[in-house]
Parts: sequence; C-alpha cells; structure tokens
Amino acid sequence: MILKLKDLFKYRQLIFTLISRELKARYRGTVFGFLWSLINPLLLLAVYSIVFGIILPGSSGRIENKDITGINYSIFLFTGLLPWIWFNSSILESSNVLFIHGNLIKKIKFPIEVLPVMTVLTNMIHFIFGIPILVLFIIFFGKGVAITPWVLFFPVAVFVQFVFTMGLSFLVSALTVHFRDLKDILANFLTLWFFGTPIIYAFMTPAIQNHKAMVLALSLNPMTHIIEAYHYTFFFGSLPHWKKLPITLAVGLIFFYIGYLIFDKLRDTFVEEV
Repeated sequence: MILKLKDLFKYRQLIFTLISRELKARYRGTVFGFLWSLINPLLLLAVYSIVFGIILPGSSGRIENKDITGINYSIFLFTGLLPWIWFNSSILESSNVLFIHGNLIKKIKFPIEVLPVMTVLTNMIHFIFGIPILVLFIIFFGKGVAITPWVLFFPVAVFVQFVFTMGLSFLVSALTVHFRDLKDILANFLTLWFFGTPIIYAFMTPAIQNHKAMVLALSLNPMTHIIEAYHYTFFFGSLPHWKKLPITLAVGLIFFYIGYLIFDKLRDTFVEEV
C-alpha cells in the first residue's frame, strides 16, 4: 500500500491539472466565477444564523467565558460550517466521481485513485478560500473573540480532517460503483451526521454534558473532535484537546487504510461497471 501511495505522488502534476480543470468547469459561465467559493459559505451562514440564531435561538448563551449570542454565534457557526462543507461535498462528490470520469477510467494505465484525491483537494481549496473571510469576521466583528497564537494549530486540524475525509472518499467512491443506491442513502445520512456534530451548537453546553448518551454519541463521532479543533483554534483561542485529536488521527488512518484497501481490491471492476 505504501508503495502504491508513493506511486500516487508521481501523478501530482496530473492531480493539479484535474483540480484546475474542475475549478474552471465549476464556475464556467457564472458572473462571479471563483467568488462563489466565498459567496456560497456566506449565504449558507446567513441561512443558519437566521434559523438557529433568531428563529430557534437555543444555542445562545455563554460557553467558556465566550458570549455566543448575536454576531459571535455567527462566527461560531461559520467556524464549524466551513470544514463541514469541505467534508460533506467531498463525500457526496466522491460517490459519483468514477461515473463522471468514466471515459478516463477506461483509458489504459490511468491511475484511478487520483479521482477521489482530486475531489477532496478541490473542496479543500474552497475551504481554504473561506478562511480569510472567517478571520476578517473575527477581527472586525467578534466581541471578546480574537485571533491568538493557537491559530498556528490550524494546519494540524486540516491534516487530520484530510486523512479522515480521504479514507471515506476512497471507500465511498469504490462501493458506489457496485451499490448505486448508496448515493441516495449518503445524502440523508450526511444530513443526520451534520446534526450529530457540534456545529450549530457547542459540545460544552450543560444540556449536552448532562446527557450521558448524547456525550457518548458525540465523543464517538470523529467529526466532533475535528470541528472542535477549529472552534478552539479560531473561536475560543486556545489549545484543542490534545488527547482527542491524536485519537481522531488514528481513527482517520484506519479509515484511510480500509478505504484505500477496498478501493484497490475493486479497481479492476470499475471499467466494467461505470
């Protein structure tokens, strides 16, 4: 497996070319072009801020001496939404990526594994585009929220999320070829996963901490600790729980190994099925 991943590195130029083509195709014919990478998260932020900040203000309050009402709640929400959009889009698009690029798969010696990698990296670029917006929101609008040296921890959180997302993307892209209903199941499952991840609410609220079953469920969710890492890094301005993130990385590596192993086992069947 390690040797095959090393071979994958040889195709980095092909991956960059596919990412560039994907980005250009996504915004071809649009008025705002690449600005949609910034506009889409902002529009989603506005919707969730109105729904959960005004209509259903159940997440308001003070957590770890941080006021998360009003604009601070929007910042808190945005901090979790950006990485979730990266994760959600990568998994959904990976479920269809082998079908979309079926013409490439049928070419001799085409490295099929570059397609899930391209999908995850493309969405990661969109995620990175949204970070400057988040930083500006914190600097100019955050009340009691500030950028601290712990923001340097950001690449670590990105790496952990990349490993976990990449493993699931390999797994999903391979299985969907043989079980096409998985695409429809995924969309609903990811919606449930979203609400089972502390994005629109904080994990540290008394209502959650007093509910042992909910604490256990959230603790077993790898995305909980990844999203929390971003919340601590940007919103709380402190070190993420250093014991949880390494465990999450270990879980991510396990998913990566299993996902790539299944992908590699099924690769010979892709040409016949897509």
